Amino acid sequence: MNTATYQAVSGTQVFGYVLVLVVGVALVAGLLWAFRPGVAVRRREPAPPLPEEQPELPPSGPVREASEMREPLEMPRTEDGSERLTPHRIGDAGSRRADDQRRPRWSSGSGGTFGGGGGGRT
Repeated sequence: MNTATYQAVSGTQVFGYVLVLVVGVALVAGLLWAFRPGVAVRRREPAPPLPEEQPELPPSGPVREASEMREPLEMPRTEDGSERLTPHRIGDAGSRRADDQRRPRWSSGSGGTFGGGGGGRT
């Protein structure tokens, strides 16, 4: 080894390298130490259910989604028009089940979508 190598090794750079190494080892040790409580908590949790413990369909079959047409409720009006309505006098929901449950369909001859490129109604 020559003099330049001894000066480089004895300088402050080596202290920086050793400091980074010590901090890295301490960080890894801290992460491994923090992993242990997580493993202990996982061991205390109940095991996942067995295949025979899984939920089953009801005897009537799968439950389906209910779809219905709704229409808005009219806003109640005061008798003379001067009295202010308060929230508790307005009511619950803003819609009710419509009498006509047919879904609106596209009329024949229309393009079907906005910007669909069709001829549209003529």
